[in-house]
Amino acid sequence: SNGTRVFVHRAIREKFLDRLTARLGTAIIGDPLNEETSVGPMVSARQLGVVLGYIETGLKEGARLVTGGRQIGNAGFYIEPTVFADVTDDMTIAREEIFGPVLSVLDFDDEEEVIARANDSHYGLAATVWTSSLRTALDATARLEAGYVQVNQNLTIQPNLSYGGFGRSGLGKEASLEAMQEHFTRKKTIVLNFG
Repeated sequence: SNGTRVFVHRAIREKFLDRLTARLGTAIIGDPLNEETSVGPMVSARQLGVVLGYIETGLKEGARLVTGGRQIGNAGFYIEPTVFADVTDDMTIAREEIFGPVLSVLDFDDEEEVIARANDSHYGLAATVWTSSLRTALDATARLEAGYVQVNQNLTIQPNLSYGGFGRSGLGKEASLEAMQEHFTRKKTIVLNFG
């Protein structure tokens, strides 16, 4: 899972962007087999071009580039971690799956609004909710249309918990015993009568 849309309350947006930019400034970009690496390369030259195309589209549609947005070097398929702000729900970078290190930051003012906007997507693989309120956590997790929702932690797959999405995000569930039985076996009812 790659959280590409982040809804941030308008009151803390700039502080959030400042802290995120500082954190990305310490990211280690390189060999994905090195445990110190934070961001690896794109899988192919084609995907590198796709992601750079999304970045260009974000700029053309009026998103504000906060950090990143460029290919790194001439060797390999590396892109700087990229953050856009002032993103609106109708922008391409907020509507489509990019499959690259591109984050769209969208503002919100109240919980009803943000739940509706988060659910306004063809995809629903995973979501996270960051809050200090148990009420907000329980309400948001129940109402978000995603197959895997976590509170106050990044999208980390947990052993033996089913993992899979809603909408166009994946086919079914995986990672749990129940999911394996569902995907790798078929139920059959047989009735015998020898009498």
